[in-house]
Amino acid sequence: MLNIKTYFDGSIKLINSQLFKDSRGFFTESYNYNFFRKNFKVSDRFVQDNISFSRKKNTIRGMHLQLPPFSQSKLVSVLSGSILDYFVDMRKSSKTFGLYGYVHLNSKKNQYLYIKKGFAHGFKTLEDNTTVFYKVSNYYSKKHEITLNFKDKHINIDWQLNNSKPNLSKKDLQADNFDKIIKFL
Repeated sequence: MLNIKTYFDGSIKLINSQLFKDSRGFFTESYNYNFFRKNFKVSDRFVQDNISFSRKKNTIRGMHLQLPPFSQSKLVSVLSGSILDYFVDMRKSSKTFGLYGYVHLNSKKNQYLYIKKGFAHGFKTLEDNTTVFYKVSNYYSKKHEITLNFKDKHINIDWQLNNSKPNLSKKDLQADNFDKIIKFL
């Protein structure tokens, strides 16, 4: 059964795709350009695949954004474990500018999260040994990357840490606040 749930006027799409199971296991077609374009209105040309492995629960990766001309749409799925996947609307012309949302993704469901260009993106692992796979529609450019502080007071993301200490990279710990970033948008 195909179904889709949308957020932020269709810029974010949670896609439940087909999974074919039998006694041997399962089969799924993880991505097909024509199928995604026709059924989910996702027409980005993805040019790079990335895999992120996190050893520890409560690892936070993000919030990352690529600026034009290296803006990226993303198609995210979880291969093992589970995450809370977060997105922040960084499109100045949008009525939801500066607002965030999140969805729960795990390896037990055949789900994909589509995130349109113009959104900062990150996730928090809910289990040890979590592997996230994502496609991007443009190549990475360090010169065009912006990292939003995960504790930014303007966005005020609820990471649902429950007094647990998050595991972050040095880059994510040194990220800029929203007020500084908006000058570059």
